[in-house]
Amino acid sequence: MNHKSLSLLLLLLAAVVAACNSADSRKQPLVVAPQSQGQIDTAYADGIPRITISEFQSLKAGDVFVVDVRNQAAFDQGHIPGAKLIPVGEVATRIAEFPKDKKIVTYCS
Repeated sequence: MNHKSLSLLLLLLAAVVAACNSADSRKQPLVVAPQSQGQIDTAYADGIPRITISEFQSLKAGDVFVVDVRNQAAFDQGHIPGAKLIPVGEVATRIAEFPKDKKIVTYCS
């Protein structure tokens, strides 16, 4: 992966992680539009896509890298099996640990 792609990945990841603590993520969505399957497509102010638990469960384990961005104590109380603990404040310095060939899913609650 070239430097430009890695920078873009880092920027996207930082935005995802920031969304965990963002006040905007707790407010009403900007746009709600019904989809053909009865689902609701929601656009958030930060532009970061969210997935539902059932969408997450439908992902193949080998195709996704799950990152828990909470602290060690919260991780120890319970986490998604196979998730890697990378606290939000350490993401930028540990970006090399993120695979380039998998979908990255972060969670914070």
